[in-house]
Amino acid sequence: MADRPTRRKPVSPDLEALGLEMGNRPPQAPDLEEAVLGALLIEPGVVDEAMEELSSSCFYDPKHRMIFDAMTSLVNEHVALDILSVAQKLQSTKPAPSERSDYANHLEAIGGAVVLASLSQKIGAAAHIEYYIKILKQKTIQRDLIRASSEILRDAYDDSVPVDDLIDSAQTKVFDAIQNQAKKEVQEIGSAIRAAMDEIEQMQGQTGLSGVPSGYQSIDRITMGWQKSDLIILAARPSVGKTAFALNIARNAAVDHNMPVAVFSLEMPVKQLAKRLMTSESGLPADKIKGGKKLEPFEWEQLEVKLKALSRAPLYVDDTPSLPIMEFRTKVKRLVKSKGVRLVIVDYLQLMQGPPDLRGMREQEVAFISRTLKATAKELDVPIIALSQLSRNAVQRTGSNGKPQLSDLRESGAIEQDADMVIFVHRPDYLGLGENPDGKETTQIIIAKHRNGETAEIPMRFKSEMVRFVEVDDTLITQAQTGISSAMNDDFNNPGFE
Repeated sequence: MADRPTRRKPVSPDLEALGLEMGNRPPQAPDLEEAVLGALLIEPGVVDEAMEELSSSCFYDPKHRMIFDAMTSLVNEHVALDILSVAQKLQSTKPAPSERSDYANHLEAIGGAVVLASLSQKIGAAAHIEYYIKILKQKTIQRDLIRASSEILRDAYDDSVPVDDLIDSAQTKVFDAIQNQAKKEVQEIGSAIRAAMDEIEQMQGQTGLSGVPSGYQSIDRITMGWQKSDLIILAARPSVGKTAFALNIARNAAVDHNMPVAVFSLEMPVKQLAKRLMTSESGLPADKIKGGKKLEPFEWEQLEVKLKALSRAPLYVDDTPSLPIMEFRTKVKRLVKSKGVRLVIVDYLQLMQGPPDLRGMREQEVAFISRTLKATAKELDVPIIALSQLSRNAVQRTGSNGKPQLSDLRESGAIEQDADMVIFVHRPDYLGLGENPDGKETTQIIIAKHRNGETAEIPMRFKSEMVRFVEVDDTLITQAQTGISSAMNDDFNNPGFE
């Protein structure tokens, strides 16, 4: 088997060379670097604060980075910092092969113990150490932004980099440059409780749901709506109705609650999705919407009236086949920012493409896609519902009525691990696994994993002629609506119809 060609990892830009090009010195504060290192040598009280806030990248001078790395190693070994201990650590540290140093050890590289002695004399007031640290972190962010900008500029000139990958990479580089230095402070439990109480009080005046409504009360009672930053896996065997269920969820959020929803359909073209939604919304038989039977005049009028709300709904569909995962990230970011999208649906996960270097390693590729979907949901603070195929294990399993299990998720255990919630659509009678072959409407919505709540099995019915899932309590209402539609048809065919 031929070796897979690998793309050479780009070298991080040299800030000195960039500075010369721009006619500027890279952002740095060597005096403050010396003051901080000097304080660490002679003021034990500042060590913990400095080690928590700083990293070696905060020091621009390579010699200062070597000294700080030696200090960090000593602190991790529970050894007190002073000139002798730091000098000994530097002397025992040999240059790495990548450093290409002419010196035998790091002590020689920094200029000997005399440099450490001089640092101890350059200390400012220990009370100012917090200010010094703040300045060093600011300089680090500036340097990181310069590196990120240089890499973005280099990639932008490279025609081999897809534009969507370029946009996503640029956003990620700038975000990382800022976030790398942002440390989350430890919070008192009292402040966390007060914040939680405020949120609970705010929710009292709302519908009771803290997330995006599914449109099904029995599901919302358990989930409290689809929660922000959650990855929800909706899985089923082929032809069971997972796409129909996902479209019902999208329609309920967009039409009934006016919440912007994005649907990425990798399997079905947008016109086909539109016809399914039209069938579900109008209540007309699917074969009439598809063109198998002609619509009566009153049905045309019914169709136009029923579709007004759907036509105005904030529902956005992308039907790009074999969508690369990084292109998906870019599109979702744009939709969240420009359209205010509150829910994202992907149909379906196994049809997405992972990075080129993982092609042929299917399990790793699916794991990468799953991980990226979860990271995207967390980064953008929106729920993502990803449809997934189930393996044949559920059908072949005896004595379980074919009920799916978490282990039936296809191609990677990472899907189960990354998901905050796993929901199965199970129709045993439709698959020929139940006791009632005529009860093909009978459906179970199985919440098999729920990281922040309870699991459950919810009985529902699937009205295939309307491509609509309904709760058992709603069945009588649906039947009444169907009866009204039939009566209208009978009246139309009656010669006395006006």
